[in-house]
Amino acid sequence: KFLKRKQDVLSKVDKSFKSKWDKKIIKLCGKINCSERYYTTSSCSGRVVLMIDGDKKKGNLFLKIYHDLLSFDELKNDLMKIALLCPDINKKQLTKEDMGLIDSKKIRAGVSERGNLIKFKMEPCILHVACRSLEDTQKLYDKAKLAGWKKSGIIASGKRFVVELNSTEKLEFPIIEKNRILVDNNFLKIVVIETNKKLKKSWEKIEKLINLLE
Repeated sequence: KFLKRKQDVLSKVDKSFKSKWDKKIIKLCGKINCSERYYTTSSCSGRVVLMIDGDKKKGNLFLKIYHDLLSFDELKNDLMKIALLCPDINKKQLTKEDMGLIDSKKIRAGVSERGNLIKFKMEPCILHVACRSLEDTQKLYDKAKLAGWKKSGIIASGKRFVVELNSTEKLEFPIIEKNRILVDNNFLKIVVIETNKKLKKSWEKIEKLINLLE
């Protein structure tokens, strides 16, 4: 049954925004999925998002997602575009290419319905792994802890076991209100530096876990 579930899960279409594994975590996922004891159900190598502050269950919140290191110029340029659009986002004809945003129609609907407060959010690496047995679950959990994935846990439901591996590097704050960027360039430069440090730490933990796995 475990191997059948594994086959079913890994053969499903990826419904994430990227529709594929992040480059920084694909090697780790591959190593886990090569084992008959484990398979991955979701993963992220760490990312930065500019998003509408609203109820996640309603969706349509993400305006821009970065999976690589940030640059000040790119971030400032994206913030200026979003800030200019916020007051009249339903009136302007936008394209994904013009704005570098994910889905202009969803953005117009999302901002219109939920307001104009935009957040900057840096999220660490996260990985969910289904395990064949409780013993296998504990082994993976222990190795992840050694690799620095400190915010991790075991989820048991009946005879199914899942390890949620999560790191701790986070950063989140409001960055745009209506058409106004809330921070100056000096602050934004510090944000870029600190965010890149946190992303690199997440990626180092991915490599450490790869090396600890058999």
